[in-house]
Amino acid sequence: MASATYSFLSALAELVGPNGRVSLGNGAGAAEEGITIAQTEDRDTMTIGADGSGMHSLHAGKSGQVTVRLLKTSPTNAILMTIANADFASPANHGQNTILIRDVQRGDAVACSFCAFRRVPDLSYAKVGNTVEWTFNSVSIDYILGTGTPAAVF
Repeated sequence: MASATYSFLSALAELVGPNGRVSLGNGAGAAEEGITIAQTEDRDTMTIGADGSGMHSLHAGKSGQVTVRLLKTSPTNAILMTIANADFASPANHGQNTILIRDVQRGDAVACSFCAFRRVPDLSYAKVGNTVEWTFNSVSIDYILGTGTPAAVF
């Protein structure tokens, strides 16, 4: 029987690239909002003709954005900043990162290829500690959503 329980404790995420490797999932100091993956554009456009007939246009693009939210106090921020600075300094390395995200309990897997740091995150110094949002552009994102049964994927 499939598990009906979700927990960020089962979320494994990692950025791997020419300038370093860093864990982004459970144990990385993730903020409550965690990690978000969003496609850049729709995969389909529907066109309806004057007579009511319809057509679907399938788009090949699989690009998107990955947003990782960390607590201000997470040591992972310093690691990401070091990798980002090295990536920004080298056109040969820029956009060569891979982000893999797995939910080992649910069997989900997301592979984000040719990832680049979109920019240096906005920072806030206030009365209460805040979060740091790292956004990556990804040329290609492949998804597998599991059945709730733990599976070895990727």
